Amino acid sequence: MMRAGRIAALAIAASGAIAGILCVAIVYFGWYDVSATSPHRAVVYHLMDTALARSVKLRSADVQVPELNGEERIQNGARLYSTHCVQCHGAPGVAPQPYALGLNPAPAALVATARARPASDIFWITRQGIKMTGMPAWRYRLTDDQIWDVVAFMRVLPTLSPADYQHMDDGQPPASTDHAPPDSLRLGDSVAGKAALHQYLCVTCHTIPGVTGAWNHVGPSLAGMADRPYIAGAMANTPENLQRWLRAPGAVKQGTVMPDLGVSEQDARDIAAFLYTLSKRDR
Repeated sequence: MMRAGRIAALAIAASGAIAGILCVAIVYFGWYDVSATSPHRAVVYHLMDTALARSVKLRSADVQVPELNGEERIQNGARLYSTHCVQCHGAPGVAPQPYALGLNPAPAALVATARARPASDIFWITRQGIKMTGMPAWRYRLTDDQIWDVVAFMRVLPTLSPADYQHMDDGQPPASTDHAPPDSLRLGDSVAGKAALHQYLCVTCHTIPGVTGAWNHVGPSLAGMADRPYIAGAMANTPENLQRWLRAPGAVKQGTVMPDLGVSEQDARDIAAFLYTLSKRDR
């Protein structure tokens, strides 16, 4: 019996090794088609859907759902949806924009999502985003109250005809997208700042120690940021000045190629806190 068990274990290990080698070969020799015109295999879609469902269920379990039936909340959610969501997900009688039609995997039809998922799941997905789908984390662009407004609107979305949707899309701007008021701001958090560096695309231009991202960098490395005497050669390297630079680089240094990315005050505090952990003396 023990001999049979060992043989079975060896067979499983050998199968796993062969499968691993095969996967490496498929990637290394370019056999896997990464083009967006080639859909994933059915097994890949199934794996992604299963991972999404289980991950969201685990992480949204403690989300507390507020009252979502207020007309004002639903109306503001409709405006936010029209401003930020319809371009990829469409709406009754409204097709997604051309760029969204080429995404792979395709953006979900949110009418179906609103029918199939509880409000807590929709809030978590909207707030946190989903990797490898093109779905961004809206927590860096909208407040939690605004995200709940979107959820409130999505709950009524399945009931709307094209005419109903056009009526709700009244062309008015959504309520202010300002983030936390000054009295609710906290001290900078380096862990939150490290996460925010991805959300503001810092890693697409800069090499940042300890932060993974694109390899084709166009800006200077941020290694040793804590030790530098100046920021962009324009002002003394202090936490307050670094936050100013992150939020409005063009106002600090005229003609800079660093764009204004709409960094919130709290996110600027967090990013600065992380960048000040990057010291050459710690190497």
